[in-house]
Amino acid sequence: MSNVTHSSHSSATATTSAATATAIAGRVERGFEVIVFASRWIQAPLYAGLIVAELLYAYKFLVELWEMIHNIRELTETIFMLGVLSLVDITMVANLLTMVVIGGYATFVSKLDLEGHRDRPDWLSHVDPGTIKVKLAASLIGISSIHLLKAFVNVSNVSPEHIKWQIFIHMTFLGSAILLAWTDKLMLKDRKH
Repeated sequence: MSNVTHSSHSSATATTSAATATAIAGRVERGFEVIVFASRWIQAPLYAGLIVAELLYAYKFLVELWEMIHNIRELTETIFMLGVLSLVDITMVANLLTMVVIGGYATFVSKLDLEGHRDRPDWLSHVDPGTIKVKLAASLIGISSIHLLKAFVNVSNVSPEHIKWQIFIHMTFLGSAILLAWTDKLMLKDRKH
């Protein structure tokens, strides 16, 4: 009889130990998942840094604009056009930074509570990593186009080798954007099925 009692007591102890171990493992797993999920906030300072970079671009824009205003009488049409293209280039890079900050933060860190905000960008309602990639690729093509146009406007001062490389880089961006858009379209079609 004592063997039966001892056996059932050992069995109960083993069951309790297994249940305790399972509970501890569950708490450790939940704790780790909370840490993993909270780690997305590590990106917040990166987005803050990009906002600072955007402020620096705004400053650079104003400095370039002031230089153009200050020297407008001495500027040839070509130099003036190059200055305007530089301003467009800076603006496009600033737009790219804005897209990355807003889209990246909303996608990877935390939702933006802008439902009723009158200035809410339309593209923010359907932002996802695929959309951000395609928009970034389109922005890079636009920026590359401006650099290429600047080289063509100033062709007498730019080496043919440099222009060839710019064309090659531009075509690479264009091909990458087409592939990204196509891949995103295929993935969207798969999600619908």
